[in-house]
Amino acid sequence: MATSGWSRRSGEAYVAPSNRLITVPFVVVTSAALAFFMYIGALIPLVPLYIEGPIGSGEFAVGLNAALFAIAAVAARPTIGRLAEARGRRFVIVLGGLIAAAGAFGMGQVDQLVGVLGFRVLTGVGEAAVFVGCATLIADLSPPERRAEGASYFSVAVFSGLGVGPVLGEWLLDDTMFERTFVAAAVFALLSALIGSFAPARVVPPDHDPDSAPPPPVERSGWQRWVHPSALLPGIVLALGVGSLTTFFLFIPDYSRTVGLASSGALFLVYASVSLVVRIFFAKLPDRLGPRRAVSMALTNYMIGLSVVVVIGEAWALFVAAVFVGLGAAFTYPALMALAVNPVPDAERAAAVSSFTMFFEIGSAVSGVSVGLLGELVGKRPAFLAGVVFPAVGLVVLRRWAAPATGPEPAAVNVPAT
Repeated sequence: MATSGWSRRSGEAYVAPSNRLITVPFVVVTSAALAFFMYIGALIPLVPLYIEGPIGSGEFAVGLNAALFAIAAVAARPTIGRLAEARGRRFVIVLGGLIAAAGAFGMGQVDQLVGVLGFRVLTGVGEAAVFVGCATLIADLSPPERRAEGASYFSVAVFSGLGVGPVLGEWLLDDTMFERTFVAAAVFALLSALIGSFAPARVVPPDHDPDSAPPPPVERSGWQRWVHPSALLPGIVLALGVGSLTTFFLFIPDYSRTVGLASSGALFLVYASVSLVVRIFFAKLPDRLGPRRAVSMALTNYMIGLSVVVVIGEAWALFVAAVFVGLGAAFTYPALMALAVNPVPDAERAAAVSSFTMFFEIGSAVSGVSVGLLGELVGKRPAFLAGVVFPAVGLVVLRRWAAPATGPEPAAVNVPAT
């Protein structure tokens, strides 16, 4: 049974309008994502400072924390994708919010690294579930020719949380109040689960025939059982961009204090504000430019931003870097998401989105361990150079294989004016 209205009954499917992007379910999903990424954002400065402060570990442990978070999210992705298809997108959003809340609360109750890392695994599983559920619903709800635009608006919620969350986390922390900050983060995860309970379980296109049988599942073998082939190359480029972003996220909280800043909150706010302005006012641009040009611009900005940190060891340079990192983050995800999802039939969309978003965590895991080890050996400032190398490699992969110059841009479309 399908309904054009907004229904919470698990047996019903929401019928997406043929030409409308912003609907009530779209707003509900982005609101759930905003609450959840406030949770993720609050943990960005909190966990590294907790590990290097009360826990008493160093840069490698900070990188290991990011890697375990990412590995847990990657390992959970195949199961989450199947759950999203079998039980509905809403189910995995609510489940993920509850799991993530338990992870944050648990981290605030332990004083040993092994305990922190164990609960960090829960936060990774929860993040994977919420992200897959929300991102798949956004792709479901967006008209095919406006998917990059829909992803841009959705990512406004993501980057608002990633920008405001660290500011809130640093304010609540006040250098010593770790337990209350972990509890506050857990509350945001619970709020995400609550809002997510009002999202549709599933979405069908307006021309859907309720009497038609769904297509049989595609049987894949080898690596394609774990990674949807449409998501592989866009995902690799995404992972390399995330490597630059992870380098910035991991080391900025502590490094900013060494160059005279009281906290890193203002840097994250600048980074997120730039991303938000670009995503809100230029949301149609990735669809118009196509992934080759849009993502090339994004990766180049990552390289400039992290190069500034390496070359100039001054507080003001971190704000310049934050601007360029924000510009880099603005267009990477929407254009690559459209590149990964547009060729995929409706029945495989959750699998493609699950595979594509998995590369967020793959990028975090690889870069977390590598830059953490590099920081342990040579110090934080030289380790920022890794954040330049990752997007440089991403440019090669993008322009040679993922979106080669031969033929038209894979995801460039004529975007409606409204």
